[in-house]
Amino acid sequence: MDSQRNLLLIVFLLLFIVFWQAWQTDYNLRSEDNQKITNNSNNKNSENSTFNNNNDDKNILIQNKDQNIFVKTDVFLLNISTYGGDICQAELLNFPETIGSNKPLKLLKTSDTFIYQIQTGLNGVDGSDNIDKNIRPKFITQNHYFEMKKGQNELKVPITYLSNNGTKYTKTFIFKRGEYSINVLHNISNFSNKSIKISSFGKIKQSFTLPHNYEANSSFALHNFRGAAYSTDNQKYKKYKFNDIISNNNLNIRTINGWVAMLQQYFATALILDNNNDEITNTIYTNNIGNNTVTIGYLSSPITIPAHTEKDLFSTIWLGPELQDKMALLAPNLDSTVDYGWLWFISKPLFKLLKLIYSFVHNWGFSIIIITCIVRVIMYPLSKAQYVSMARMRTLQPKIQNIRDRLGDDKQKIGQEMIALYRKEKVNPLGGCLPIIIQMPIFLALYYMLSSCVELRQAPFIFWIHDLSSQDPYYILPIIMGSTMFFIQKTSPVNNTDPVHQKFMNYMPMIFTVFFLWFPSGLVIYYIISNLVTLIQQQIIYRSLKKHGIE
Repeated sequence: MDSQRNLLLIVFLLLFIVFWQAWQTDYNLRSEDNQKITNNSNNKNSENSTFNNNNDDKNILIQNKDQNIFVKTDVFLLNISTYGGDICQAELLNFPETIGSNKPLKLLKTSDTFIYQIQTGLNGVDGSDNIDKNIRPKFITQNHYFEMKKGQNELKVPITYLSNNGTKYTKTFIFKRGEYSINVLHNISNFSNKSIKISSFGKIKQSFTLPHNYEANSSFALHNFRGAAYSTDNQKYKKYKFNDIISNNNLNIRTINGWVAMLQQYFATALILDNNNDEITNTIYTNNIGNNTVTIGYLSSPITIPAHTEKDLFSTIWLGPELQDKMALLAPNLDSTVDYGWLWFISKPLFKLLKLIYSFVHNWGFSIIIITCIVRVIMYPLSKAQYVSMARMRTLQPKIQNIRDRLGDDKQKIGQEMIALYRKEKVNPLGGCLPIIIQMPIFLALYYMLSSCVELRQAPFIFWIHDLSSQDPYYILPIIMGSTMFFIQKTSPVNNTDPVHQKFMNYMPMIFTVFFLWFPSGLVIYYIISNLVTLIQQQIIYRSLKKHGIE
């Protein structure tokens, strides 16, 4: 059994699965665009929905300085509308749009072609908002520009609204230095002579069709999940596709704790439910509100505030990169928004090890090289067992061929004698294959890790590699990778003399080179180093086998 053949075939199969999944994602995204026209006919059914909220978009689109609040911190540049106090635009100052660009990445955006907003408020007849009637309050503020000064660790942005019944609503955004979480404090001062009932709500709105100029990874192999997600008391983490919302298969889940989110590659927006009061229950919902826009949000059960009393309600927003450590501290399972796929249980510890290495070398490329060597050293016993099994199988080839020649077409008898031969010689025919199968999940786990971790977005290595998360612009690394595969193939003993098989094997390095043209540079570096370590280990093992008379 030829190890190189098995390795290439298994990797070829796994790559086919990866590319198939990527094509499926592309197809689904195109399907969402095609449903834009169909969606207009469904809007009539959704206009009467409790959570429908079309009219406030017109208010948000007003870009007048007197009706917007601008906030600048060390990580944010925000545009908050005085209508509802909604965050209608957010720029991440530490994340440029492209490498070398002076423009920060726009995560939230409001324009004629694309809407991505975060809305929070207090619903009900006695609330500042009434989402049943699409009514939003007009807040007032003393300043329209707030900036976190040097040395300032906290910035508060208060806005107020006084209702006709004498209730004062103060909504305060609280920013902390270096943090992508925003605390929202609702203070309700009931100056009236009767008790009032309100419900807190939060929702994230987004257009499901991306504009042409929206930042997206050009690699067709790296389309991560884009859509909604949520967590409840009974469901730790669940993704929810835009297609399901567009088709009006909406969520309606009751929970006490949890969160709702909108996800894309590297970045997320999330609303964490207020869990300070176990008496409050929340309803998580989704809705197709028309105009190419969907929402995911929550609505709390009514809260009673007696006359001449006040009450504080808290909520938390995550707005920015998917930083797993900080997200895990903010809310249970929020770090699960980093999409590691079905091999998350391998990807997570690998990333922790990679991050530990980075803390010493301060270069993600060298960290990948070191973790590759560590993984290969750990896997060395498996590799050695693989080559030993292959060598023993080669020594049995003359006896196996003799059995076949002697028994002709009697396949049953051939199988029985071969099994007896394996038992006698204490050789496992699968010994050369199983170690390879065990190694493949590590390769795929690294693939998902390198394409999902924001820490590697635009992370430079050396020379011409300025972004380890994107493909090599000059395709040099894939060519080097293909060359290392070629050398492994040429230095590996081959038992099979079938010319068709040998021709196929000769083309495999070229085929894989083409595949890897679109893979992230970090993953290609991993595979190059892995192949180089394989060549070294191969020679060490072969010399050891020769000393023991096994060739």
